[in-house]
Amino acid sequence: MLAEHITTEYRIALPPWVGDELADVPDVVPDRDDRMRLVHRLADRNWREGNGGPFAALVAESETGRIVAVGVNVVLASGVSSGHAEVVALGLAQGRSGTWDLGGAGLPAHELVVNWRPCIQCYGATMWSGVRTLVVAGDGPELEEITTFDEGPLGSDWAEQFERRGIRVVRDVLREEALGVFRAYRAGVDSGGSTVYNARQGTSAGTTAGTTASTSAGTTAGTTASTTEATA
Repeated sequence: MLAEHITTEYRIALPPWVGDELADVPDVVPDRDDRMRLVHRLADRNWREGNGGPFAALVAESETGRIVAVGVNVVLASGVSSGHAEVVALGLAQGRSGTWDLGGAGLPAHELVVNWRPCIQCYGATMWSGVRTLVVAGDGPELEEITTFDEGPLGSDWAEQFERRGIRVVRDVLREEALGVFRAYRAGVDSGGSTVYNARQGTSAGTTAGTTASTSAGTTAGTTASTTEATA
């Protein structure tokens, strides 16, 4: 019977090495650039550890800089495609705060700091999380061009839609540092040391597992089908 076989839960958790990275980080990081530097540091180590892509995020109290939660992409480590850095950071922040609404009554204003504009999945997760500010290192096509990940069909008015809902968007915080992490990741992919985990890599409808697909950057390393899933 079905009840005997279905899975009733799944787990998303930070990898143990995150604790080592945070050992020298104070609870309060007042400077926004320093908060982004921490995100870049986590993102760079994350792909090297094999947990997922070169993506990290944190949730902080905007006024004080108190760090509430951090997240890294754990798609490969967890086997869960929704295990993106923003989703992990937001979920852990909500768990710590005891509420689904980080913008709820009596709470300080929270911000999400992430090393690029969210993918289409994390766009929605950010919008419904209750954060009042989104801080991104960049928002252009470079992420997809360098890493070969598909971030999804996000509209050109993505920032305006956030602003309409009371979410301030801060762009281009340590942008070049973000691109440096992406370039290092791409070198790892090209050398065969990292996995680009775009979806539908099996054989179906004329596509063959392991073949490459065209992207705006050229050809993807080790991925298939041109219709792929968001990855940040």
